[in-house]
Amino acid sequence: MTKKKMRDTRLRWFGHIRRRLRDALVRRCETIECLDYRSRGRPKKRWNEVIRYDRKTLGLVEDITPDRKFWRARIKVMDF
Repeated sequence: MTKKKMRDTRLRWFGHIRRRLRDALVRRCETIECLDYRSRGRPKKRWNEVIRYDRKTLGLVEDITPDRKFWRARIKVMDF
């Protein structure tokens, strides 16, 4: 899978989650965060950080996720 196609998949999932109801199970799991863990080396990237970078790369804001057609048009990558 190419990097662009992976970004497309992540942003499609992000849009799907944002269109869900506030108290849906997926939205509640999104807010869970592990606070007391230790690891060696560089900290691992979190899903939110990767999504934030992807949105910044494409110039997207979170407010347009409810408009599904517009969101998909902006993130769509052509399949080969």
